[in-house]
Amino acid sequence: MMSEIQQFSQHDIEVLNEETVYKGFFTLKKVQFKHKLFAGGESGVVTRELLVKGAASAVIAYDPEEDAVVLVEQVRIGAYQPESARSPWLLELIAGMVEEGEQPEEVALRESEEEAGVSVQDLTHCLSVWDSPGGVVERIHLFVGRVDSSQAKGLHGLAEENEDIRVHVVKREQAYQWMCDGKIDNGIAVMGLQWLQLNYAQLQQRWQ
Repeated sequence: MMSEIQQFSQHDIEVLNEETVYKGFFTLKKVQFKHKLFAGGESGVVTRELLVKGAASAVIAYDPEEDAVVLVEQVRIGAYQPESARSPWLLELIAGMVEEGEQPEEVALRESEEEAGVSVQDLTHCLSVWDSPGGVVERIHLFVGRVDSSQAKGLHGLAEENEDIRVHVVKREQAYQWMCDGKIDNGIAVMGLQWLQLNYAQLQQRWQ
């Protein structure tokens, strides 16, 4: 028998202090708060550092005729581990940050052109999730869209942002196997490829 889920809300947290300790490409904040407890009563003062990133859109760029997905490869400093033999160049979904005044759908379409040179049709929202909410403020919006994978080739990215992006067209089964083997190991790509594996048959029926 499942236990009853206690419903807390935004009103059950009291923010005592919030300060910005660093502001650069991302913002780092220090937050002190109290919250209600499951057993009743209130917690002590909790102090957390929060990396504020905002929101991002990611696209499962799927070609139903070729049963293939468009992936991008670029260096990620967070994956750079000098003691590891693993490369910090990661295979990822097309993705980009949602800037102020933008809608996630707009970002998904724009980044598909900028990062992979593909035009997305039938863009559909899959799900939205928090990325590591214990210490990061970032909402990920995952979309799927129909593409012609023959358009996806070459090198892309904005020079003014020092982007250096290589495009790959990978059969869906191969991409999923790479995920299972750990060759693809970043969270957004894993989530997207799992979603695609569960839903590709419906997409093929809908789009072909």
